[in-house]
Amino acid sequence: MTEQITIQTEYITLGQFLKLANVIQSGGMAKWFLGEHDVFINDEQDQRRGRKLRDGDTVFIPEVGTYKVKSEG
Repeated sequence: MTEQITIQTEYITLGQFLKLANVIQSGGMAKWFLGEHDVFINDEQDQRRGRKLRDGDTVFIPEVGTYKVKSEG
């Protein structure tokens, strides 16, 4: 099942997104998490915590979940 994550701005970085989606507890954990887990954005693997996610992007993390970015901004 895909969980929708709503953002208030045009984009959000992958590191910020992981915290917003409650995948990690703090922004400081993003670098460690991305080094330890595969993350796929729109079916392409990407480990950059600064990667910009925009409305309609899909984030898939094996054994964690699938998320869809929705922008209200």
